[in-house]
Amino acid sequence: MRMGEIERNTKETQISLSWNLDGEGRYEGSCGVGFFDHMMQALCVHGGFDIQLAMKGDLEVDCHHSIEDLGIVMGMALHQALEDKGGIRRYGSFYIPMDETLGFCALDVSGRAFLVFDTEYVNPSVGTLDCCMVKEFFRALAFQAGLTLHLKTLYGENDHHKIEALFKAFAHALKEAVTRTGEGILSSKGVL
Repeated sequence: MRMGEIERNTKETQISLSWNLDGEGRYEGSCGVGFFDHMMQALCVHGGFDIQLAMKGDLEVDCHHSIEDLGIVMGMALHQALEDKGGIRRYGSFYIPMDETLGFCALDVSGRAFLVFDTEYVNPSVGTLDCCMVKEFFRALAFQAGLTLHLKTLYGENDHHKIEALFKAFAHALKEAVTRTGEGILSSKGVL
């Protein structure tokens, strides 16, 4: 079982998270931001991951610290679960159509952190999630996990659909990238 378990406590957030890459698509717990819990559920269902989360954040300020710190912890857990990154496909990409929106994700479990995030929102928020925090979440996750991550909304109008399409595309791309091949490290360098 490929599992990452992280506990991280700051003056702004207290987070305990376990992430099983070989799960059954279950999300248990809450980050305190309803729409983001909906995205976490989608991530688990579409990636076949199990995530258990116990979290408290300073939501009386806004959602920034909670969402960014959750990205940090998830990236740390993913990094831990993948160890030396051996025996996986390494690359994954996926398109998700969601009504009028088309979202795309391509990623490389490379050990080299980078984020390209190409999407625009019409509204400042969806529920109590500030739309600008979607990019911050994925940046934090990518940099802690060592992912080269490209996310793009090719077109769309509804902000809910844009965000959800990106989360589902990420889930499918990550599921593909961490699929076991049973072979060594996919790199001409021999190490990632």
